Amino acid sequence: MDSAGTPDATQFASSFRALTLARGKTAKRRQDLCSGVVADAEFPADVDALMPTLSSPRPTALVEPRPSLSNDEWRLVNVLAPGIQAADRGALAPLVKRGLDFALAATAILLLSPMIIAVALAVRFSSKGPILFAQTRVGKGGKLFKFYKFRSMVVNAEELKAALAAQNEKDGPIFKMVRDPRITKVGRFLRKYSMDELPQLLNVLRGDMSLVGPRPPVPSEVVKYEPWQLRRLSVTPGLTCIWQTSGRSKISFEDWMRMDLQYIDTWSLALDAKLIAKTFVTVVTADGAY
Repeated sequence: MDSAGTPDATQFASSFRALTLARGKTAKRRQDLCSGVVADAEFPADVDALMPTLSSPRPTALVEPRPSLSNDEWRLVNVLAPGIQAADRGALAPLVKRGLDFALAATAILLLSPMIIAVALAVRFSSKGPILFAQTRVGKGGKLFKFYKFRSMVVNAEELKAALAAQNEKDGPIFKMVRDPRITKVGRFLRKYSMDELPQLLNVLRGDMSLVGPRPPVPSEVVKYEPWQLRRLSVTPGLTCIWQTSGRSKISFEDWMRMDLQYIDTWSLALDAKLIAKTFVTVVTADGAY
């Protein structure tokens, strides 16, 4: 440990190996925990005890950190991601799902191109700032990717979020307000009918997202997850899922997480088709949107 309190390469490597070993020994326990077989209190403490050591800045003697990553994001990739249990879907199912995602997303972009252009112009001329809002999100297995939306808030929305924290109306690590003052007039309309999500069709084309799957969280939320909630990162995130078609913002955070795990455990192409159909109804009626 140097004078600044940063672990050297040897200490880091030793701690990381210990963490990996601890997670390997408890893989079955984690799987049982995710399934609700093991009580939360039984989850071994030795893994979490290593977190403070590994949450310090990465030593340059080992690997140089990516400058675009915050401390939370770095901690997510290096500490939490190794413990995520991958969902076993066989060899064919993911290929079929990916093929359908690409074909349907490409078709949707072509059919919706007039609407996409109109929304882009409305955002551009209604308020100062870029047309698109790009944000780092967490994908399958803890992989980070750039997530795109039409900008629906003022340009300094992220800076203003801290001042509004006390007015958060949701439980868990997420932040939501019914009348969020950061949202622009055009943005409020876009969010009501989910039109701000249209650029995520590009994420689907790139393979970062699927049409159906758990919504991709931000790293600062994931580092606050309970161990059983990490399993929602075992599949490719999506544009819509059970939560979106069951009331969205009216659902508690824990119920949202359980709905995502229900989707993972019961996935089928028929379920995806059903959720896509229900999503159209949800969007038109603006159920649970704000």
